[in-house]
Amino acid sequence: MQFTHTSAEINNFFINDDPVVVWKKALEIVLCISPEYNPRIAQTIFDDVIALFGGNYPGYCPVKTPYHDLRHTLDVFLCAVRLMHGMQLSGTPLSDDDVTMVMIAALMHDIGYAQRLEEEHGTGAQFTRCHVDRSNAFMLQYFTEKNLPSSWVAPLKQIILCSNPALNMSEIEFPNEQARLLGQILGTADMTGQMADRTYLEKLLFLYLEFEEAHFGNYQNIHDLLRNTQMFYESARIRLRDQFGDINVNLSHYFKYWYGIENNYYIESIEKNIAYLTKVTAVNDANHLAMLKRGGIVQKVDPLLGH
Repeated sequence: MQFTHTSAEINNFFINDDPVVVWKKALEIVLCISPEYNPRIAQTIFDDVIALFGGNYPGYCPVKTPYHDLRHTLDVFLCAVRLMHGMQLSGTPLSDDDVTMVMIAALMHDIGYAQRLEEEHGTGAQFTRCHVDRSNAFMLQYFTEKNLPSSWVAPLKQIILCSNPALNMSEIEFPNEQARLLGQILGTADMTGQMADRTYLEKLLFLYLEFEEAHFGNYQNIHDLLRNTQMFYESARIRLRDQFGDINVNLSHYFKYWYGIENNYYIESIEKNIAYLTKVTAVNDANHLAMLKRGGIVQKVDPLLGH
């Protein structure tokens, strides 16, 4: 299979707005990892998570956090599936249960931002500090209600914890080394999937609004967050390397298998985003937002920033 890697086609890798398309892509990849894979559990959970984000899940409001939205979860989910295929191609064995648990963890890692009906004030961003624990609480309740394999609960809890950037991997008590690897896959996909988004820089405005609502991070303004994102990128690179074992390099195996090009388009996209961010932050604060033109996001957020 050959790929004429135009800019438009590369950008399409990171457009994950349609859940139907995302699931179709994910299942196609998973069946390459394991041709006999049974998607029943994963698809049911996928459908339930989509329903929850849309406000169609019993007891929950629609998810309202502007940054940690459905698109963010779909970005992480598909990146995790692509990464698993890349790892399998590199010789890392993954069982069907491993694949399912990573998909569940990716789908539920930020579900803690969802508000129950009695919590409908705010956007859910007020749960920023505790959202990972809330995600695990939802997962446990869901597994109990749906009578899903109880043996998955302990590893899933630790895997989901790997999406918490405040936690060092040494602080997480994994039941075994395979669970640790699955946690590294989720943590890598969480960081890589979101930062490769073509509108990542613009969506930082949404993230600022979430942090402001949560009183998190001590950012003076959006310009302060933009400048600090460059430092976050450096810390993310270190975390990807030291905590997650640099397994993101295996994404190049995925792209070679599907498109005949051994590029890691995720990392390339992230580096382009950060290179442009460097240009943005090099100018006066008053000109920052004028340089962030994608997705009409600035026009939506600017009135809320007090400018």
